[in-house]
Amino acid sequence: MIVGIDLGTTNSLVAVWKDGGPRLVPNALGSFLTPSCVGIDTDGHVLVGEAARERLQTHPGLTAALFKRYMGSARVMRLGNRDFRPEELSALVLRSLKADAEAFLGEEVTEAVITVPAYFSDAQRKATRVAGELAGLRVERLLNEPTAAALAYGMHEGQRETQFLVFDLGGGTFDVSILEMFEGVMEVRASAGDNMLGGEDFASMIAELAFARGIPDAARADASFMQRLAARAEAAKRELGAQGKASFEISWQGSQARVELDAEAFEKLSEPLLNRLWRPIERALRDARIRAADLDNVVLAGGATRMPMIRSLATRMFGRFPAVGLNPDEVVALGAAVQAGLKMKDKALDETVMTDVCPYTLGTEVVRSLEQGTIVEGYYAPIIERNTVVPVSKVQRFFPVHAQQREILITVYQGESRMVRDNIRLGEVKVAIEPGTPHANGVDVRFTYDVNGLLEVEVSVVATGETRRLVIESGQAHMSAADIARRLEALSALKIHPRDTLENRTLLARAERMYEQLLGTARDHVGQMIMRFEQVLATQDVRLISRDAAQFRDALKAIESDGYFAPDHGG
Repeated sequence: MIVGIDLGTTNSLVAVWKDGGPRLVPNALGSFLTPSCVGIDTDGHVLVGEAARERLQTHPGLTAALFKRYMGSARVMRLGNRDFRPEELSALVLRSLKADAEAFLGEEVTEAVITVPAYFSDAQRKATRVAGELAGLRVERLLNEPTAAALAYGMHEGQRETQFLVFDLGGGTFDVSILEMFEGVMEVRASAGDNMLGGEDFASMIAELAFARGIPDAARADASFMQRLAARAEAAKRELGAQGKASFEISWQGSQARVELDAEAFEKLSEPLLNRLWRPIERALRDARIRAADLDNVVLAGGATRMPMIRSLATRMFGRFPAVGLNPDEVVALGAAVQAGLKMKDKALDETVMTDVCPYTLGTEVVRSLEQGTIVEGYYAPIIERNTVVPVSKVQRFFPVHAQQREILITVYQGESRMVRDNIRLGEVKVAIEPGTPHANGVDVRFTYDVNGLLEVEVSVVATGETRRLVIESGQAHMSAADIARRLEALSALKIHPRDTLENRTLLARAERMYEQLLGTARDHVGQMIMRFEQVLATQDVRLISRDAAQFRDALKAIESDGYFAPDHGG
């Protein structure tokens, strides 16, 4: 069985193609959204999802979030006494989604279509594929998130001729794609994006106000405080969206700050971020050779597009109200399920064809000869231009600089700048050549980019026929087959909480978070409830636990609604 997975920065979802359409899969708590959070419980068990998110404030040293932003890098996150790479943490989220899908379908899930930001680099895509492998999934396809949203939109709207733009602002990334749909063919015309711009950045702008209004910079080193501040800022961001104003108070070691914002002030505060949305949109429109006025529709994807100022901005940008017929939190997962249905060759999708593009330019470093004969290094020679339809394979011939040269170094870069220093270095390969006339001693460099966004580089010496293939490594970020096998064994040995206990673990984590935030009699009351519920859990009586869990949940909800404090739910 193949499932579609939206592996998000803030939340993740899994969906399946079933009974002729895409269907979202609920997790153990009955929600479609699973927070992309991983934590270690006091008994050493791994928590994934809501239970882990509840512990971000109370146990910051045992909990991790936002790790998608570091996929493909050498960064590690320490939980307790163990270091985790971003792909390992992602694998634990994927494993949880896999278990949810198997419970929903009643059969084993072995393959997945996983979505990635369109602007993810080769290293980030490889890391995502490794995460799937560590989770016990064969990654059938890596699908660009705006392309997935377009697939869902195409199914929702029906097959008709249209050209539209997908505006995808998630928790940590921004992507824009322009697509054309005609006679069952959905063709991506252009993609652009920003991998470090998302809803979390808007919440961070609110959090920074606390430091401007009384909290000293020394508090930044307090992980527990920073998680508490992040949760308050996220709650304020949501409140601004719902009510047009928000406020909260926060303290640290005797210092206090009160943050108050209305919609207008929030928009002004967010201007630097809003300005960053323009450039990818302008680039995509220019590359697709489409004017904004010629678009038939604008489709919103990603939970951050719920912010009123984002919807207002999109309306001003394109001179029309964007389409909101599909839930922006769910549209990418639904599209991934459509792609899974295409992979399974479901008859309902017989006439649907999908094409995609390479979202960035790929090339190599070359030298240039100036008029005075001076040789200058560091210039960029594109081989595959951005927004070329994939799969694609292109070759260019390069020559040594001087006659006595004995090797040629091909360095691979991703980016759009004229000089390689301003682009992203992906890797390098050397080939030996015999000394001789430069123009008789060339090498053919072939770049092949597939539908999963993975790059293969092949360098052939014209004179000898010797060929080298490039395995792109990014320093410590690269995981060899042996590394993957070793990490897989280590992850398999972790004690994972079973699905049937997650609801109770989440309740306890929520109560512990509330206990830390409350004071006085309210705090004592929550502490007594925690002790009582732990005693009920110790009985292992399923009926008794179920009854008390419901009462415990209602009591916590009542305390929150009584206004003792603002609920701190990150997102």
